[in-house]
Amino acid sequence: MTASGTTGRAPGEARGTLSGLLPRARRFLLRRKGVLLRLAGWSLLESAQTFLGGYCLARALDRGFLAGRTGSGLAWLGVAAVAILAGGPLVRGVFAQLSSLVEPLRDALVRRAVTQSLRRAVAEPARADGGAVSRLTHQTEIVRDSFAGLVLTVRSFVFTLVGALAGLLALTPLFLLVVVPPLALGLLLFLATLRPMAAAQRTFLDADEAFADRVGAIGGGLRDIAACGTGAEVGIRTERLIDAGARAAHALARWAAVRTLALGVAGQLPVILLLACTPWLLRQGVTAGALMGALAYLVQALLPALHTLMTALGAAGTRLLVVLERFEDRTAEPAAPAAPPVAGGTGTVRLRRTGRSGAQTASAPAVEVRSVTLAYGPGAPPVLDRLGLTVERGEHIAVVGPSGIGKSTLAGVVSGLLAPGRGTVLLEGEPVAELRAEELAERRVLIPQQAYVFTGTVRDNLLHLRPEASSAELSHAVDALGAGGLIGRLGGLDAVIEPANLSQGERQWLCLCRAYLSAAPLMILDEATCHLDPVAEEQAERALAARPGTLIVVAHRLSSARRADRVLVLDGTRPAFGTHEELLAGSALYRDLMGHWGSG
Repeated sequence: MTASGTTGRAPGEARGTLSGLLPRARRFLLRRKGVLLRLAGWSLLESAQTFLGGYCLARALDRGFLAGRTGSGLAWLGVAAVAILAGGPLVRGVFAQLSSLVEPLRDALVRRAVTQSLRRAVAEPARADGGAVSRLTHQTEIVRDSFAGLVLTVRSFVFTLVGALAGLLALTPLFLLVVVPPLALGLLLFLATLRPMAAAQRTFLDADEAFADRVGAIGGGLRDIAACGTGAEVGIRTERLIDAGARAAHALARWAAVRTLALGVAGQLPVILLLACTPWLLRQGVTAGALMGALAYLVQALLPALHTLMTALGAAGTRLLVVLERFEDRTAEPAAPAAPPVAGGTGTVRLRRTGRSGAQTASAPAVEVRSVTLAYGPGAPPVLDRLGLTVERGEHIAVVGPSGIGKSTLAGVVSGLLAPGRGTVLLEGEPVAELRAEELAERRVLIPQQAYVFTGTVRDNLLHLRPEASSAELSHAVDALGAGGLIGRLGGLDAVIEPANLSQGERQWLCLCRAYLSAAPLMILDEATCHLDPVAEEQAERALAARPGTLIVVAHRLSSARRADRVLVLDGTRPAFGTHEELLAGSALYRDLMGHWGSG
């Protein structure tokens, strides 16, 4: 199954993943031999408890109540009661050792999930890993809970089985001939369902990750979906993913029914055979007390443990295996980082001015958009339709238009984050599609509406795009953007900030200072000042326009258009480009927008 970048694994690949998981699991357990030995020690007490339960009942009947010695019978039952009461400290000891196994596994998986996501982000910056959140949160907790439940139930079944079989053997070896064959048959039938059940669980998680990817993509593009009128198509595709998840859930339910059948064979058939063989056992000299003890071993100890084991292996076991496969890292090692940009005396990068063919590009425009067409999905109306645009070096351009018309889409195309279906975008004469990620980072800086600030000092945040900037350049940027008051309120340049404690406007202000310090000659603001007040917005835009380089502003307020050298008005298939005065005379939409803004 393939959807939204998530691909189901073929059976051969799954077996390969399993062969890779087993050595890692062995190494994990071998490093914790002391924990395993202590866990086995506590579990041996559980075997003794199981043994005494049935054995004391048999002796209480044969040597006590049936023999007319009530005191002896009560004494044997008292021993069984003491064994049951000892279960409290036993459970405490088992869980203390269990945490020493489970928590290190969870911590290791969290580290592995974060490492994988960072490697994928470095290797493919343009591709979002929608399943990363599911692996880091939901799937990590699945592994934690499943592993803990599996260790508990397997341990309990093994040591309960040891105690019960020892008790049956102590009463009479004939019980083993009656109990063991149906028990083994049911277990074999159950084990035969594990592989197809794991495949069904794998398919279910594939569908879950695909749905998470699709929802994330839809959430980020709701405005463009509404503008393109592709809501119905998006709904149909999303519904297919929901149906795939439902089919996978139904398959899991069917295999759960087969597992229930296996439980019936292993869990009920031994009791039925024991009752059916009672006359023969009595003829062989088996006492009534021994029969009651054997029945107690089956009903009170062995069969409940078997039921729990089958449930855990059938659900938690297959779920654990499949989810662990998600943490197998198939991501290629990221390429070596590019050399940092070289700063000149003025604080701007000295970019090479020759194209890939060797031709001089010093006179090429800052941005050329040549007949670009972009649509979100086959059959959808284009957001950009044969758009042409030339922005000269050093120009200050504003992009305006109704909400959802494609302004942010244009910003994504110019910055190289979106690839057009047709047409070409050139930065300083070189096609954006041919520039590597590090080359794009040298040529342009994009500030989106949702400004990104990370936990760290104010200084680290401001120098993020150009760490080598001097203290004088940093102070100049803060003064030019009028951010001195904000930085003072935060505690100064060396104060540590938490993104959650900042408002959207404060985040945007810091990111604008960061962009001002960048050495990239092209700056694109995609509604990056929408959370600032008009005075702060004007100061920021004027400072960024005065900075050496080219400025493209996707305008939130029409006042941005008044400050620009030229304005691009996006109006579906009829864009207009010119100065403020030219557009007032020649663009009805621009006049309407300015009228609404002025009256507002």
